[in-house]
Amino acid sequence: MLPENEINRVLVVTAHPDDADFGSAGSVALFVDRGVEVTYLLATDGDAGGNERTLDNSGMAELRRTEQLAAAKAVGVTDVRFLGYSDGQVVPSLELRRAIARVIRQVRPDLVITHHPDRNYQFIAPSHPDHRAVGGAALDAVYPDARNPYAFPELIKEEGLEAWTVREVWLNGGSTPNHWVDITEAMDRKLAALQSHVSQVAHVEGFADFVKSRFASWAKQAGFGEDRYAEGFQVVTTA
Repeated sequence: MLPENEINRVLVVTAHPDDADFGSAGSVALFVDRGVEVTYLLATDGDAGGNERTLDNSGMAELRRTEQLAAAKAVGVTDVRFLGYSDGQVVPSLELRRAIARVIRQVRPDLVITHHPDRNYQFIAPSHPDHRAVGGAALDAVYPDARNPYAFPELIKEEGLEAWTVREVWLNGGSTPNHWVDITEAMDRKLAALQSHVSQVAHVEGFADFVKSRFASWAKQAGFGEDRYAEGFQVVTTA
């Protein structure tokens, strides 16, 4: 794994508003505390989400973008970007790979955090089709697209974006995590980020307790003990 002092820029690539907050907001808060530059890249605006359909899709998209900006602020992230794909209709296309590779070359991250591209048969929620599509496209953008100057040559010729090699990827939502981050000191900020998504969670009774219980169980699985919270990832080296 990359030593902590060699992680200076992180790109978090997700499908929907709130995905980063469920998956990695605690780890992100800890990165920000250390002065790491973090960028969020969202494939969709979440226009097909929400518990009550009092808004049309464009209204929901605008609301969820606003919620995501507030959630990012809760953990110290100010660079949030949206690709504008339709919620529920994302596929791992060449177009999506190019869009992610473009941002990788712009941000030049040492680490990319994204969805696991495989279905999780132990816990189905992280296996939304958009999650799997974005995770797969992000991995393809990391290797080989962003590092290969001959892939999407227009990114160099027309936009001046030279090739960039991401050194490591952390996948969340999979069934085989091999790296755990103790997020206990950032748990309140993670919860604040999640609660910023009012359209998604306000109707869930006992939401805060549910979140704490879920991440406490992962801390126990990681061996951190009682009264701790953890996020889990599968680490992929790209060398």
